[in-house]
Amino acid sequence: MLSENDYPIFLGSEIEQPKPEEAFFHIIPIPYEETVSYGGGTSRGPAAILAASWQLETFDNFSSPCEMGIYTRSPVSVSGTAEQVMGHIAAATQAVRALGKMPVGIGGEHSVTWGLIQGLLDAGETDFGVVQIDAHADLRDRYEGHKHSHASVMRLVVEAGVPLFQLGIRAYCEEEMRARRDYQVGYLDAHQLVPSQVQEFQLPEHFPGKVFFTLDVDGLDPSVFPATGTPVPGGLGWYQTLNLFESVARQREIIGFDLLEFAPIEGFHAYDFAAAQLLYRLMGIIQRNRPQAATHGKVDNS
Repeated sequence: MLSENDYPIFLGSEIEQPKPEEAFFHIIPIPYEETVSYGGGTSRGPAAILAASWQLETFDNFSSPCEMGIYTRSPVSVSGTAEQVMGHIAAATQAVRALGKMPVGIGGEHSVTWGLIQGLLDAGETDFGVVQIDAHADLRDRYEGHKHSHASVMRLVVEAGVPLFQLGIRAYCEEEMRARRDYQVGYLDAHQLVPSQVQEFQLPEHFPGKVFFTLDVDGLDPSVFPATGTPVPGGLGWYQTLNLFESVARQREIIGFDLLEFAPIEGFHAYDFAAAQLLYRLMGIIQRNRPQAATHGKVDNS
């Protein structure tokens, strides 16, 4: 287990750690890995992403997201039962929302999304939906005996009454197909998106105006992101992922997001950098699609 001092601040080669109240983006490192069912290593994801971020440019080719302020919080405690860990994540998320800022979770296995959602609910956010990029539906009632499993996290979300829309899914069981029907989950699966290279889509008209976006890196194709525990061929490409995220940001207000299931491969730092850059690019998309976004350095990318 890494100590708190082993977690550098995001983009620390270029920026100083701001005061929490002065930063819009609050990164929450969540090195939790308890229910992985194939490859491991996601507990090392947050530290690797933060370290690799020191190699990023502050200008992301369109704007400089760091101008909105990026605060790197201390890693969440992942000791105790799954319920206790979710409580720790929820408390960190609630604290970010109390400041009126955006929680950005980095993990860690996908089960941690429930802690982030719980934190939003605890903070008084009730009218929001979740948009998910993933290879897996994660809608099982439980997996290998775990209710708080990476394979059942979205079931917890819909059972809490939070609307869900899924993108890029290509691995699911019959139980999950029934759950989609029972909980009215919207979706555009990989076979609907990838062969025809769909770059944008419309959320259902009734979908809430606020969105938490959860991005499992195995939603991208393994040719782009092999550094994950449960890779599935036929996934999204790099630019397609960014464009689909931006499609959501143009339609709805994103109130938080996470980037999960990144498992570093020793000796292949390209994937660490890719994960850090993906995180920063998502911040840039949010910056450029907010009405009050800073215009300094902004260019037309239409």
